[in-house]
Amino acid sequence: MASAAEQLAANINFASFAKAEELKKRLWFTLGALVIYRIGTYIPLPGIDPVAYAQAFQNLQAGIGGMVNLFTGGAVERMAIFALNIMPYISASIIIQLMTAVSPHLEQLKKEGEQGRKKINQYTRYGTVLLATVQGFGIAIGLEASNVAVDPGLFFRLTTVITLVGGTIFLMWLGEQVTARGVGNGISLIIFAGIVAELPRAAFATLQQGATGQISTGLIIGVFILIVAVITAVVFVERAQRRIPIQYPKRQVGNRMFGGDSSHLPLKINTAGVIPPIFASSLLLLPATAAGFLVTGPEAGNEWLQTIVTLLGRGQPLYLGLYAAMIIFFCFFYTAIVFNPEDTADNLKKYGGFVPGIRPGAQTADFLDRTLSRLTVVGSAYLTAVCLIPEVLTSQGSGSQYLVFFGGTSLLIVVTVTMDTVAQIQSHLLAHQYEGLIKKSKLRGARR
Repeated sequence: MASAAEQLAANINFASFAKAEELKKRLWFTLGALVIYRIGTYIPLPGIDPVAYAQAFQNLQAGIGGMVNLFTGGAVERMAIFALNIMPYISASIIIQLMTAVSPHLEQLKKEGEQGRKKINQYTRYGTVLLATVQGFGIAIGLEASNVAVDPGLFFRLTTVITLVGGTIFLMWLGEQVTARGVGNGISLIIFAGIVAELPRAAFATLQQGATGQISTGLIIGVFILIVAVITAVVFVERAQRRIPIQYPKRQVGNRMFGGDSSHLPLKINTAGVIPPIFASSLLLLPATAAGFLVTGPEAGNEWLQTIVTLLGRGQPLYLGLYAAMIIFFCFFYTAIVFNPEDTADNLKKYGGFVPGIRPGAQTADFLDRTLSRLTVVGSAYLTAVCLIPEVLTSQGSGSQYLVFFGGTSLLIVVTVTMDTVAQIQSHLLAHQYEGLIKKSKLRGARR
């Protein structure tokens, strides 16, 4: 027998979508925000020589600069006002969350509910401004070193920093507005929009290189087979759950018997979702890109800068090792933040629920912690494989810088964000149907 929620979900169609006015407003708002973001990626920084910058960017395109350009939706290639994108905000979020685990003040704020969350978000914004300022100044110095600035000097550095910081702050605000008034997570959708916007151009350029013989046809076929395999694996694992049975005992109130129900506690294999690859990429990409810009200028003879750029190049052992280590670390770290076994065990004990064969309280918390740790091991291995295997394969002398767009990280972000957004759309449609049922029941009651 299907539940009421399942029956409502089965009735979701285009007719129900057409009647959901609130959902349509949210979708239009989200679409408009993403269009504004895409327009900003085409507005160049003032004081930049486009021809000289295009030549300097070619030195980075085949390496890690191609990945940076992917996450910014082509803004780095055009050195637009959104060249920093949302990465400083993500880096600031990482720092604040790490500090929450060691700072008693931030930990107390986290427990204060909505007010504490607002305060932590305020600290994150301050950190975003600071990081964006530092990164913007580094980019300004790198542009001057690459002889890209038309009139280098203090004024150029100041305008570059103000423009880049302003673009990042605007995107941060835009993402928060999409989360509150649109559909889906605004920050994830901004990264998603940048990747999706660049995929058609990359696909066309890759096929064109295959037609001219620059890359082999077998490699192109292999990459597209890999794309299908990665998408299939992502959908399968992201929907996979470990369902822990929960039993509620019977209780008697007066002459009536209540309870005795059984339920389950769903634990996802990949609790952290797409957050670990995004965090790892944001920490790896921007420092390496800044060093790459410096190498193209007067610092070209600096051996330690060239060593950094070489070691952090895509497909290099150090880059792959750091990327894998960061993904695994953030898998465990973010899972520990979003799921607390002790709180879950206390809530189950409070309402009389228990896991069959496990005593309530501390033993239940230990059981949940062990189970979640094992699932996180599998989830981190899955994320590492999805992100690194395409990196290794496409770096083996492919000769095409556009293959970076089909890597596991970009596909993981696209598929995961799409699934989350569709799930939110379905939840809005279910809520609309529930509202319709409530209104009908009130009308029937009034007639009676």
